[in-house]
Amino acid sequence: METGPFDSLGWIEIVVTGAIALGLGFWQLWSVNREIAKDKEKAAAKDRVEEPKGQ
Repeated sequence: METGPFDSLGWIEIVVTGAIALGLGFWQLWSVNREIAKDKEKAAAKDRVEEPKGQ
């Protein structure tokens, strides 16, 4: 059986789909970590503002 020019398209599809899935996963991880950092900064700023009132 001879190999044709389109015999490797399955592997190309797997690689491209995997790259897209990994890219979306890393983007989501980066986005969530960024939001967590923003929330921590807001909480720290709120604590700094409320701290003098308690003294």
